[in-house]
Amino acid sequence: MITAPRFCGVLFFASFPGVSSTNMSAQKEVISTLETYQAFFHPVVPFHSNTDILLPLDFTAANEELTNTILEDTGSFVAYIDKKLKTAEARYGIGGYAEHRTVYRVSRVFDGEHPGDEPRRLHLGTDIWGQAGTLVMAPIDAVVHSFAFNDQAGDYGATIILTHQLAQVTFHTLYGHLSLDSIQHLREGGLINKGQPFAAFGIPAENGHWPPHLHFQLIIDIGSRKGDYPGVCKFSEKELYLANSPDPDLILQLNQFI
Repeated sequence: MITAPRFCGVLFFASFPGVSSTNMSAQKEVISTLETYQAFFHPVVPFHSNTDILLPLDFTAANEELTNTILEDTGSFVAYIDKKLKTAEARYGIGGYAEHRTVYRVSRVFDGEHPGDEPRRLHLGTDIWGQAGTLVMAPIDAVVHSFAFNDQAGDYGATIILTHQLAQVTFHTLYGHLSLDSIQHLREGGLINKGQPFAAFGIPAENGHWPPHLHFQLIIDIGSRKGDYPGVCKFSEKELYLANSPDPDLILQLNQFI
């Protein structure tokens, strides 16, 4: 049952505009609740652990295969991911939480506001790479918090944010790089049931010009943001943002199958 949100001990710092600083007790409360109810969550994407293969994908500087030639051409990037999955006979590629990603150097979306400013490179969600049209399902009952089409190259594309309440603790989940059809019939405040398919992976023209995948992110305090929340932060702000976006595998529970 979803009721009015109760935010978990969140402190706001005026010196950090647009971002809330989540204290340790709030983070611990959310993480503890998610750990307690892990057996209760529905899969976010279709996955059969006895037959499906997950391929870990690395988008840090350690991956020397990812040249600018590949990254700057969406078709080449799509072909790269498809080949990786096909070679490994994997249903999905997965990874990215707290990963320092040099791949973002090719998009101005992640640059600093002014020349010389620190860029955003630290990834705050888990990416699940797969086929366009792959269904996305609600892990537990939810209310539609907001949605948007963030249509800059390198951005989320079609995006949905859900609000959940579990054992009187409120948190949010963000779903990025979706199909445009996913957001056509939504309304803020609408109910989505646990296990209900409510979205799908988008094609590059709909998903921010990426190979098809889902960006899945936990958010404790979303502040006043709607339809968007940073999925990548500056390395210097790592601790603040990771505290507010704990490991998505608390819900996904997929890393155990890598």
